[in-house]
Amino acid sequence: MTKAIQPAERTHYVTYAIRDIVVKAKQLEAMGKDILYLNIGDPPVYDFETPRELRQVIVDKILASDAGSQKNVSTYCDSMGLLEAREAVARNAVEVKSIKHITPDDVIISSGASEAITIAIAALINPGDNIMTPSPGYPLYSGQIPVYHGELNPYLLNEETGWQIDLDELEQRVNERTKAIVVINPNNPTGANYSRESLFNILEFAEKHNLVIFADEIYDKLLFDGQKHFSIASLSERVPVITFGGLSKNYIMPGWRVGWAIFHDPGKQIVEYREAINKLLRARLCAPHPQQYMIKPALEGGDTHLPEVMRKIQKRRDITYNRLNEIPGISCVKPGGAFYAFPQIKLPAGITDEQYVVELLEVTGVLVVYGSGFGEKPGTNHFRIVFLPDEKTLSRAYKLIADFTEKFYRKYDFNPVR
Repeated sequence: MTKAIQPAERTHYVTYAIRDIVVKAKQLEAMGKDILYLNIGDPPVYDFETPRELRQVIVDKILASDAGSQKNVSTYCDSMGLLEAREAVARNAVEVKSIKHITPDDVIISSGASEAITIAIAALINPGDNIMTPSPGYPLYSGQIPVYHGELNPYLLNEETGWQIDLDELEQRVNERTKAIVVINPNNPTGANYSRESLFNILEFAEKHNLVIFADEIYDKLLFDGQKHFSIASLSERVPVITFGGLSKNYIMPGWRVGWAIFHDPGKQIVEYREAINKLLRARLCAPHPQQYMIKPALEGGDTHLPEVMRKIQKRRDITYNRLNEIPGISCVKPGGAFYAFPQIKLPAGITDEQYVVELLEVTGVLVVYGSGFGEKPGTNHFRIVFLPDEKTLSRAYKLIADFTEKFYRKYDFNPVR
């Protein structure tokens, strides 16, 4: 008699709330329910377009490719990535992000920033080690660390200071098995853009505890209200920093899977660790070859698409911030970057934000993501909204959320202003 093949126990710990909630939405959609998707940060799904000149780069490369030439884009490429692409990322790191002493050899190209992040985790931790991750924060980290038998070590961001990082909180969480700290800036899901003071505090903390900093800066050009982004590696004179970036958000091309990591190691502390990463890169052969030709023209093309992109996103940020804060029981910190808001909602005792989000979806068709999927302070409840849709769609969604929330409170005989 045959027996069912059991999956590895490590997969039991893999969750990804952003897409897990979609399973329920697709079931409802199949039954005829109209779904308003506010759950995933995928700009081309809405009214944003990959710059035409970047798409044309790929067309030209494929048409010019010759099976007998050295320029055939159908071949494998270097495990670290195309030299042309790594040179462009290195120049951008030095000239735009102000990170010192970066060369093409300090850059790897990956299949989206997420592959570089996963490989960096895999090459660093042994069973029982931990990596400090922001809470709330992007769930890729909390999903992947247990896969490699690491322990989760979340640190709470401070909602009262606009989701900035609290040094006292870090000191309470670190321990002798901590290997790295993740800094997502601008933050997903809160939209917080970190101050220089916060970043210097993190550097001081990391140096004190001999940690690597994982700097996730995938949204570094998407900032509101004239704010400036500070790359933490540009401020570091002693602490090793791995900066993750890519084309997916800034250049409206998430599905192309073009990412990278930049290694800043002023004290030569991570030489062996970098070679371990290189071993994993060689084992997976290479990142997708043709797309890498878009990196140089993207980073050196002047970002002419960004003003219009930011005009639209900032207007939608303002609508989101104002409309959510008008709803009794909901409060929202104003996002400083990216395209997410992470409002807090007061809920009756015993009701979770996941329950609220699922019922909101079932009743209204509005799909957001429950805050517990990103991490949050115990005793609080949140949800994440993507404010990429057009103004009309957002206004409709917020009207539905407001009406639903009022009825939800009435159903449970709950007064959120008590």
